[in-house]
Amino acid sequence: MKFRSLALPFCALVCASYFFVPTVAAQITPPTPPAPRAITVDDGFEIHEVSDPQIADDGKWVAYTVATAKVKEDKSETRIWMAPAGGGDAIVMTAEDLSSSHPRWSPDGKYLAFLSKRNEGKTQVWLLNRMGGEAQRLTDAIQDVDDFAWSPDSKRLVLVLRDPSPEELDEAKAKDKDKPGSSDKEKDVKPKKPKTPPPFVVDRYRFKTDTVGYLDRRRTHLYVFDVATKAVVQITSGDFDDLEPAWSPDGKLLAFRSNRSTPDPDRTYDTNIWVVAADNTDKGAHLTQVTTNPGADAAPAWSPDGKWITYVTQLEPKLLVYATHHIAVSPAEGGEAKVLTRTFDRMSRSPHFSPDGKFVYFIADDDGTQNLCRVPATGGEITRAISGHVVVSRYTIAKSGDIAAQIASTDRPGEIFTTTTSGGPLTRITHVNDAFLAKIRIVTPEYVKFRSKDGTTVAGYLFKPLDYMAGKKYPTLLHPHGGPVGSYYGEFDHFSQLFAANGYVVLEPNPRGSSGYGQDFCKAIFADWGNKDYQDDMAMVDYAIAQGVADPDKLGVGGWSYGGISTDFIITQTTRFKAAISGAGSAFLAALYGHDQYILDYDVELGRPWENPATWGKISPYFRVANITTPTLFMGGDIDWNVPILGGEQMYQSLKSLGRETELVVYPGEYHGLKAPSHIKDRLERHLSWYAHYVKADGSPARPAAKAN
Repeated sequence: MKFRSLALPFCALVCASYFFVPTVAAQITPPTPPAPRAITVDDGFEIHEVSDPQIADDGKWVAYTVATAKVKEDKSETRIWMAPAGGGDAIVMTAEDLSSSHPRWSPDGKYLAFLSKRNEGKTQVWLLNRMGGEAQRLTDAIQDVDDFAWSPDSKRLVLVLRDPSPEELDEAKAKDKDKPGSSDKEKDVKPKKPKTPPPFVVDRYRFKTDTVGYLDRRRTHLYVFDVATKAVVQITSGDFDDLEPAWSPDGKLLAFRSNRSTPDPDRTYDTNIWVVAADNTDKGAHLTQVTTNPGADAAPAWSPDGKWITYVTQLEPKLLVYATHHIAVSPAEGGEAKVLTRTFDRMSRSPHFSPDGKFVYFIADDDGTQNLCRVPATGGEITRAISGHVVVSRYTIAKSGDIAAQIASTDRPGEIFTTTTSGGPLTRITHVNDAFLAKIRIVTPEYVKFRSKDGTTVAGYLFKPLDYMAGKKYPTLLHPHGGPVGSYYGEFDHFSQLFAANGYVVLEPNPRGSSGYGQDFCKAIFADWGNKDYQDDMAMVDYAIAQGVADPDKLGVGGWSYGGISTDFIITQTTRFKAAISGAGSAFLAALYGHDQYILDYDVELGRPWENPATWGKISPYFRVANITTPTLFMGGDIDWNVPILGGEQMYQSLKSLGRETELVVYPGEYHGLKAPSHIKDRLERHLSWYAHYVKADGSPARPAAKAN
């Protein structure tokens, strides 16, 4: 792809508060760089997360986000950048210390809109004019803007807003009274703030979720916002969540995902694609239901002629997350749908039509990779637009036929690449992590396949130690992944690189239950956790031993989320491991019924505990806790409602009661995934210390020197 010059003078932007314009420094001879070294814990914070590529419709520029850890402030920050689609110098678009995300070009190319919280305390839509000048706050909603999308004529936005809380309504009233023109009497009236928070009043079936906590009846709905007048019109309502809006090409309609097909949307995952008029003034009284599939339908996208909608569909709702997600197309007015990927049998997502409407593009999980695929819109052979042992996380297609994609590989964190729908070469346009990678030595993992106990072929990634010597056996860590329907892919992994740099073989198996190997492979562990996946995990350990790289007398195991649950299973079934670390795990699973966010999954997959005690007992390793002799460290966040810390607390207390070697680390203010850099660093240092003490048995302490309560 040739370099394309900037059509309008972005480089002339001069506002110092929102833009950084690089200066040309005097040319000097740089010093000889030091030799690359082994990766460290702190290096994880030097890796910048490059994401969300958005290519302008003319195909000339790509906006994207870069997330950076701010170690001193103990937080992360996201800024928006843009780069020429053909390659060239990148330009930072938003200021430091003001996280911004979700960049979206207006279709006419005049504006770049994004989300930012900034000084107002609420996330709003902000606008950058392509002619230059400061970013301007566009919306002034009393609640956070969760999502937005431009109309095709660039004159409107559709906003996704949650119903305002009573506190937000009071704040809005107070703000209105302070406006010019209000009487002095009105201005003196301020909302009364309670001394203590009000109680949570719960009446929903699914009443909890991670990062939110208790759920009330406030739902997310669609609003149309006029850019010129700033008038806002609510176009959907009800006791449903309306998400993922997509404008029709003529700007008259909006497609969206919503769970409106049953009286109680909390009791099913049956979301469908719906269409509403963009000028609807009766809050969604006249909706068209496009899909009727009893499983989950999501991520609608229109064909260029407005006659079709492509979307992600799940055909077997009773299989929950184990069911393959397919790509389908349906007439926009509703009717018989066509599933385009049924025989492909791979988890697929993010569908978009090509600019000519002839193909549907999508991302598919396949055999330890995520590739960008395409299929004729009428059905047919699936081909790969971006292939290889890589991970395509996100992509966008411009009307010009240009594609921007976020691509990672085992030797490089994600960067932004461009190509074309006509099959042009890949051009890397960002180099955010190049300087960091030049400083370190990394391991290229091997993607290996082996046989499980029953003969099933299983795959996984095997990291040899950084200074591996053939013929030598090394301490080895089994690292089960989360999910359970997750996978290890061909992407850069700081965690495994870190332990390989510290002299370990690291095993990343994709056991049954993993994505990328077909629905039968996924559903093999349905209501049967810790059986076939345990066999597959252990098969990779045996494979590494048979290959002569793993020391059978120096084995460790540990994972997070379902990886922590797997760890609990493993240490109750074998004593082969010298140490274990169970992060955000659980073993007494019935104790989580009604305590975490998975009530619907439990009811469908396992049944109610009092009605199916045998099923719950079979998948709960807690009842074999007396078998554990492995020194085990338990970890988790104190406000995690995905896999609550209760699971780790119970296991820690039980092992403590039995007089076994154990420790519990609880991270305050953390949900399921740790966010604070200080906590992430602490977690990794504890991993290194625990495994060094018990697996390597090198005499080092089991606890790091870092301060702890």
